[in-house]
Amino acid sequence: MPDSPSTVSMKMQTWFRNEKLQMIIVALATAFASEFKINPFIGDVFRLGLGASTMLLFLMLMHHLSYLKTGAVTGIIVVIFRMGEDWVGAPDSFAVATSILDHLASGIFYFAFAAGMSVIQPVLHRFQPLVLGGVISVIDFVSNECELITRRLIQGAAPFHDNGWLLLAVIAVLRSYFIIGLYSSISIRQMRLIQAEQEKRIEQMLNIGAGLYGESFYLRKSMDTIERITASSFDLYSKLKKDHQTEYSRQALGISQQIHEVKKDSQRILAGLTKLYDREIAAEMNLAEIFRFVVKANQKYSEMLGKEIAIEGDLQVDYPTSHYILMLTLLNNLVANAVEALNQYGIIRIHVFEQEEFTVFSVIDSGKGIPEQDKEIIFEPGFTTKFNEVGVAATGIGLSHVREIVRSYGGTIKVTTPEHGKGARFVVSLPTSTLRKGE
Repeated sequence: MPDSPSTVSMKMQTWFRNEKLQMIIVALATAFASEFKINPFIGDVFRLGLGASTMLLFLMLMHHLSYLKTGAVTGIIVVIFRMGEDWVGAPDSFAVATSILDHLASGIFYFAFAAGMSVIQPVLHRFQPLVLGGVISVIDFVSNECELITRRLIQGAAPFHDNGWLLLAVIAVLRSYFIIGLYSSISIRQMRLIQAEQEKRIEQMLNIGAGLYGESFYLRKSMDTIERITASSFDLYSKLKKDHQTEYSRQALGISQQIHEVKKDSQRILAGLTKLYDREIAAEMNLAEIFRFVVKANQKYSEMLGKEIAIEGDLQVDYPTSHYILMLTLLNNLVANAVEALNQYGIIRIHVFEQEEFTVFSVIDSGKGIPEQDKEIIFEPGFTTKFNEVGVAATGIGLSHVREIVRSYGGTIKVTTPEHGKGARFVVSLPTSTLRKGE
């Protein structure tokens, strides 16, 4: 029975994680790249190819490999690869010993280069790019000299050659810094992808935290109501018992006990919610960060609803606050309400500024506005103008909850008609001292 696609995929992943296979891949890539070459000296005595650049890039990207082993494998495969070329090019005159001697120096270069890199491997990422480029240039230059000396010794010539050193040095510098630049570009790209993923996760956590904050706030308010009901039912029990209404007094006591159990369950739920939204994402956030998050999140929300809405902002004050969950909850609900109130197209403007001892958050939309008769009741519990296609009301935390949260912080919220006379304008004022202190 053949393996399933998932099993094949797992086997391939395990296969490609094999370090020996990775070394062979590096060696083969280097051997192929080395065929793209230049000859700095007259004749075919010595050649410089892209093999060193390819090997350097792989070593930088795969620093978990043993550089010495990789260099040895690469040197051997390069020699075998070039021997194969000799055999394909002239099979009748091919001689193994001669071919080995012709290409042995190239294998020495790659081993010497990898050996030099292995010296700096433990501290490779501590170097600044400019310094690292200089160090690798020296390794490249020495490796080229090792190849050149080996080739001359095999040919029976003097091991040292006083011509071309400057050219070798220039090529080593250019090749090294080019690969360092390419590697840095890849690293920056990877860091940006990681940062984008981290920002996405933080946004999700903040969004969840803001939603939980609103729900837990209302749950806490409900618990106060439950406490009052418990006290009233127990008081009723006491009165009925005093009047010798035994049956009714027991019922009242049972009701009181059941409500008390509901309260305890609610307390446990509230404690769990508080831990979830109060998880330490950050100790503080600046208003500018909160502002950007709200704009970005609701821009995505409008796109999800298939609407073309421009969200503009004007941030005139900025400071850090530990009440970022509160502010995200308020602003997200107000801006999301504005997004839902608009039809296919529209504009939402968010203004944040200081006015005396308050920080003011203003959300203006270009929708149809709120009728005057509704402005008096829009913050009342249960009020909504949003229903789905079957007539079911929206289930957001609602403006009544938003008002309660604002009031709990000593602030105010009101709705007006914008100066241009179209749409709605919600204005939230919160004490700046409270937000700054993080009380």
